[in-house]
Amino acid sequence: MGKPKGFMEYKRKNPGYRSVEERIKDYNAVELSLDEEDIYKQASRCMDCGTPFCHGYGCPLSNVIPEFNDFVYKKQWREALEILLSTSNFPEFTARVCPAVCEAACVAGINSDPVSIKQIELSVIEKGFEKGYIQPSPPSEYKDKKIAVIGSGPAGLAAADTLNKSGYRVTVFDEAKYPGGILRYGIPDFKLEKWVVDRRIRLMEKEGILFETSVSIGKDISFRYLRDRFDAICLAFGAREPRDLKIPGRELTGIFFAMDFLIQQNKRIGGEPIDPSAEITAAGKSVVIIGGGDTGSDCLGTALRQGAKEVHQFEILPQPPQERPEHTPWPMWPLIMRETHAHKEGGAQRFAVTTKQFTGKNGILKKLHCSEIEWKKDENDRLVPVDIPGTEFEVDADMVILAMGFTGPKKDGLLQKTGIALNPNGAIKTNAHNMTNIKGVFAAGDMSMGQSIVVRAIADGRKTAREIINHLSSDNKR
Repeated sequence: MGKPKGFMEYKRKNPGYRSVEERIKDYNAVELSLDEEDIYKQASRCMDCGTPFCHGYGCPLSNVIPEFNDFVYKKQWREALEILLSTSNFPEFTARVCPAVCEAACVAGINSDPVSIKQIELSVIEKGFEKGYIQPSPPSEYKDKKIAVIGSGPAGLAAADTLNKSGYRVTVFDEAKYPGGILRYGIPDFKLEKWVVDRRIRLMEKEGILFETSVSIGKDISFRYLRDRFDAICLAFGAREPRDLKIPGRELTGIFFAMDFLIQQNKRIGGEPIDPSAEITAAGKSVVIIGGGDTGSDCLGTALRQGAKEVHQFEILPQPPQERPEHTPWPMWPLIMRETHAHKEGGAQRFAVTTKQFTGKNGILKKLHCSEIEWKKDENDRLVPVDIPGTEFEVDADMVILAMGFTGPKKDGLLQKTGIALNPNGAIKTNAHNMTNIKGVFAAGDMSMGQSIVVRAIADGRKTAREIINHLSSDNKR
């Protein structure tokens, strides 16, 4: 431990954001970075506690956080990088978009502010690229087994990278023009600039991974073709079936799903063509976002940058408390009120609200009819939303964005045609080894876990890769 009293000498320092006046005019990253001297001080705040909950409880990847913090404090960047990369395939992604579950479990955070783990991680990986520590390192030799990964989001990329480093030939298929999945098309540039994704994809290509894009499995290539030519298949194309709001007026023009809105804007920034007849834009419009999670926040920031006249964000759940409540004690992820950078840029949040009906004129959306609700237990002791009489209200709107989460993988025919079994919740059913009901076919990430965060998808992609390796190794022994 480099500085035993570092957590007593230095306070937590956050990097902050570019000014609202500046960042609202572009789609560049909004978060600033701490300078090198600040990073050394922040790393010295790590307590080297006997039981590092950040590592064992908080991080889905089990990053060895105290150790790389210590090496950063000692200015030993290469050693810190080696430790970080031993558990994490893509720290440059998680250090930008992860909600930092590790920091919620930091021992220093019990009665003070937690260590700035996320910023330290970002500094380590970027220092690795800056100093040239990170270079292509393809396997010295390949085994005679080939694996197809369908989907190039965080889970698919993690599975592909782990398999390739273990000496298996990997081909990643994706129906989009460019690889990256939700990292490229779902998360806005102001949270994750796409040069970061491009840099990693180029490195993976140099290490031997093949990317086949603009390929739709079941249309351009049959699933049977893949099964005949690959020794194992990893399904990793996410949970993209959006949760709908089936209320009167849903058919009106002007109501869109969040991912359709975000994907189109990311394509626009990336220079991909947009069908003018299907363009989705908030420019000059009164916008209502239904859903208060991260996706809703991304839609808020995007709508403001597109030039929306006004934006309202409705959440059906009650407003969380400012302080950690008793039912999410340390080291659990605390259910507290969080404002993202987008909320500080504009728009109005409203909690405990339900939308009852959309109305319009000539088939075009004009109003939302809403009510305030409270959560009460029903006869089965389940909490359910109940309208509060007399709280009904209307909101004028030209555009509604539905950001209420996802119900599982897209039901586009591929899963049904292949006979892959699903759970009652719509996710792909897998066994303890992440294998589906079809031998040699595995599923990773949100497809089987359900909607989650990027770091959990990466962790599951790594686990799935190890299960595929075990499966192929056991096949060789028989």
